[in-house]
Amino acid sequence: MHSELATLINNAVSGANASVVNPPEDGAGDSSILVDASKIYEVCEFLKTNDKYPFPALQVISGVDYVEYFEVCYMLASFNLENSYQLILKTQLKERENPELQSVVPVWLAANFQERECYDMIGVKFKDHPDLRRILCPDDWEGFPLRKDYEVQKVY
Repeated sequence: MHSELATLINNAVSGANASVVNPPEDGAGDSSILVDASKIYEVCEFLKTNDKYPFPALQVISGVDYVEYFEVCYMLASFNLENSYQLILKTQLKERENPELQSVVPVWLAANFQERECYDMIGVKFKDHPDLRRILCPDDWEGFPLRKDYEVQKVY
């Protein structure tokens, strides 16, 4: 399914550069699809509504700090009674100082609090988010706790 879906994405969204990322040889992890960060909104719109593999449900958005780049992962699902399936959609942000990605809240309302959490923990800003502010840490918290370069405050 992943190869076919990557092809569908590339045909529908110019510049998405969708490619399948297979798990390492040890078998740990799941296959995913990696897309260009500048096209994340268009890809998500397509995935929600395409005829062959629609993904009406956003389950999770998570962010990962890999030092060289940030990765934002979208776990999508279709709970169709005849054929249910899931997808991990990934994008990478090379900008360390001000990582920014288009919000997908207009596509899935479930993205609202999940994008806020990703912002609060990793520092990824979501453009056009309706209410991007901290959700877990206090408003005056310094830094982003899940970044590899995070330094714990001595005094709060």
